Amino acid sequence: MSDKILVVEDDIDIQKALLIYLKNQGYDVLVASNGLEGLNIINNNEIHLAIVDIMMPIMDGIEMTMKAREKYDFPIIFLSAK
Repeated sequence: MSDKILVVEDDIDIQKALLIYLKNQGYDVLVASNGLEGLNIINNNEIHLAIVDIMMPIMDGIEMTMKAREKYDFPIIFLSAK
């Protein structure tokens, strides 16, 4: 079983690039377009690492991380154009 990486990014081009690269490295990759989708994925899957954009619609990466940290302790890497 390969490690599961969650990519939470609203920019489709960045999503696709990360998905291709990580899958080519043998990871199982799940993708969400905002923090709310990301939390739903986290609650329904065993995640080993999350790569999270900070500025997103509906729920930003900071709020998603704060909510995820209430129950989970996997590593999170923030990704931002700022």
